[in-house]
Amino acid sequence: MTVEDVMTTDVVTARLDTPLKAVARLLVERRVSGMPVVDEAGGVVGVVSEADVLVKERDSSVGRRRRAPLFGRAASKEQAKRAAHVAGDAMTTPAVTIEPFWSVAAAAREMLDHGINRLPVVRDGRLVGIVSRADLVRAFARSDAEVGREARDQIELSLALDADLSQPDLTIESGEVTLRGRVRRRTVAEGLPALVARVPGVVGVRSELSWVEDDSNWRESSRERAQYPL
Repeated sequence: MTVEDVMTTDVVTARLDTPLKAVARLLVERRVSGMPVVDEAGGVVGVVSEADVLVKERDSSVGRRRRAPLFGRAASKEQAKRAAHVAGDAMTTPAVTIEPFWSVAAAAREMLDHGINRLPVVRDGRLVGIVSRADLVRAFARSDAEVGREARDQIELSLALDADLSQPDLTIESGEVTLRGRVRRRTVAEGLPALVARVPGVVGVRSELSWVEDDSNWRESSRERAQYPL
């Protein structure tokens, strides 16, 4: 499953000169926590979120607590956000983006690594959608039937690329997958569980696969030749 399968294409956006008050209204009306900021060509130049708007709210409060002073680049960014009147001044930049063909697993990794809730999706530098943590959770929450179909498709494709006509059995219950049967090569049998584990909605994989040809020695010798070329 790729980002394109789960992303939202009806994306609410702001321009660099969109007033911050208008940004806040859009966030409330569209029930989103953030939006991409785009230039005239449709390129993503930043993201403005509820947190960016709340900087203004916090600094306008009369009884705010004393905060630890910031220094250097962090202080400059904080001061710019406090003084912001338009999206271009309040936004977080550069934006972390992703492309439609990336996997859902890669999108999850990007969000967790960067501590963000959404990723603008770009194709050829232009915004084409947005994917959120909620979108990824919905993909994970799919029924066993849906998850099983995708897992079988992935196995079928992998075996076809290996010219293997085997048809291993796959069962799934509450996201737990069991693989049974025999395939042609040992390396394929050992690789299929990892392939299935990357399908969104798979909780775990148990493999009872066997193989006809043990090509593991060939793999090790190939690795050694790569490390020690003649």
